[in-house]
Amino acid sequence: MTLRIGNFSGFYGDRLDALREMLTGGEVDVLTGDYLAELTMLILARDRLKDPSAGYARTFLRQLEECLGPAHEKGVRIVTNAGGLNPGGLADAVRALAGRLGIPVRVAHVEGDDLTARYPGSLAAHAYLGGFGIAECLRAGADVVVTGRVTDAALVTGPAAAHFGWAATDHDRLAGALVAGHVLECGTQATGGNYAFFTEHPPGALRRPGFPLAEIHADGTSVITKHPGTGGFVDVGTITAQLLYETGGARYAGPDVTARLDTVRLRQDGPDRVRVEGVRGEAPPPTLKAGLNRLGGFRNEVVFVLTGLDIEAKAALVKEQMSDALAKSPPAEVRWELARTDRPDADTEETASALLRLVVRDPSQEAVGRVLSGAAIELALAGYPGFHVMAPPGKGSPYGVFEDVYVPHGDVDHVAVLHDGRRVPVTPAPDTAVLEDVPDPALPEPLPPGPTTRAPLGLLAGARSGDKGGNANVGVWVRTDDAWRWLAHELTVERFRTLLPEARDLPVTRHVLPRLRALNFVVEGILGEGVAAQARFDPQAKALGEWLRSRHLDIPEALL
Repeated sequence: MTLRIGNFSGFYGDRLDALREMLTGGEVDVLTGDYLAELTMLILARDRLKDPSAGYARTFLRQLEECLGPAHEKGVRIVTNAGGLNPGGLADAVRALAGRLGIPVRVAHVEGDDLTARYPGSLAAHAYLGGFGIAECLRAGADVVVTGRVTDAALVTGPAAAHFGWAATDHDRLAGALVAGHVLECGTQATGGNYAFFTEHPPGALRRPGFPLAEIHADGTSVITKHPGTGGFVDVGTITAQLLYETGGARYAGPDVTARLDTVRLRQDGPDRVRVEGVRGEAPPPTLKAGLNRLGGFRNEVVFVLTGLDIEAKAALVKEQMSDALAKSPPAEVRWELARTDRPDADTEETASALLRLVVRDPSQEAVGRVLSGAAIELALAGYPGFHVMAPPGKGSPYGVFEDVYVPHGDVDHVAVLHDGRRVPVTPAPDTAVLEDVPDPALPEPLPPGPTTRAPLGLLAGARSGDKGGNANVGVWVRTDDAWRWLAHELTVERFRTLLPEARDLPVTRHVLPRLRALNFVVEGILGEGVAAQARFDPQAKALGEWLRSRHLDIPEALL
């Protein structure tokens, strides 16, 4: 029997009406909401500092107030990691809401991920748990299951394991659900959002993309689709893009199972339907990933607008003037970036202007506050011609640092707290395997020589990129066998570094996934200490892939 699992949230801040849309738009058995990311955990940790009863995604309660009744009437179960740092607190809040609404709902939660006490100095330290705690709650009859930091895909593997009775050793089945969960976890990214080839679809197709759902079968295969009549589109390309998002090599590890991405087969199964099959699974690693968030210090910034002629000279002048002022009490880190957004003979002032960004960091808020703001504003009448800034600098704000560590499964007390209050320990995976890279497969035969045209890579290849701590991944794929023959040989690590000079001096690893006609690059350290540290213009590397697609190289004319 098919289990239909839908998604109604891909991040904290996603569309509030998505839960209602998924409940009313078509048939579904389980709805999952993903609210947590590395930055979200820091935000929730700061909330908890102000209010110990906080630490969860409050918007989930707003969604549930309108939708708990319809979900109960339809027998739709809801599984969410909106519990964040306080899953028990959110579970209590859901019970209170259900009582106020007069709806007899059984609420359970999963805990044990919180390791903050073990890591002094951290605001939040949480292990990424798997799906078997969720499965315990559902098997016991829960209607709503709230978790803290589980892996995003656990919101799908848990319900699937409960529904089909899978054991922890059913690696292939669990791996199929893990892949489906990875596709669903970012919501509308599976239905055309952030999609490289969006211009190939009719105007308006992405005005309001629908949320995805997976029809999961007992053998772990699935079909990714969406409710009829909703916006967006589901095709092999959108699913390929999401499979490459924030992954690395052929082995995609979770706490319950490691999925082999090099075994995934995708095929169009009708309009807005993509079948995912062939996924092989292996035992999970012997350790769990844990994310540590701590305060890194304070940062401040000012963006100087440089207009018209002599941009480089104007930038040099303001740097010199600011350096003199900051020398009196120098911050620990001073960083300048000049973005040449100007163009010659521009017909608007904005397009005649470049942006010079100054960022300072220091353990002390005082060192990045008045020191910077005073120095910048004092130049108003004494600096380069046309001096102005995007906004006056403030007093400085705290920034976070993310770090991941690994702990043995047995060091984490994974517990399912059932709706009747019983506490059920969740047994760690019975077998594990140390995670190792899969040797690169043989490359296809290269294309025969022929005429080429200098053109953007994106005319041929799609890409999707994202962050994992301080690292970025860029997945690149093509849609024909001949294009794959060219890409596999052309886009080497060396060529990647040439096209993206920011990666020139950083460790870059290339992974080859022939069944997806894809390459996945991991760039270590390009994001500094993670998104919360805001060390880069694009701190989550969301557009790194689009930058790569815009770069020009010699492409065989036969492929264009």
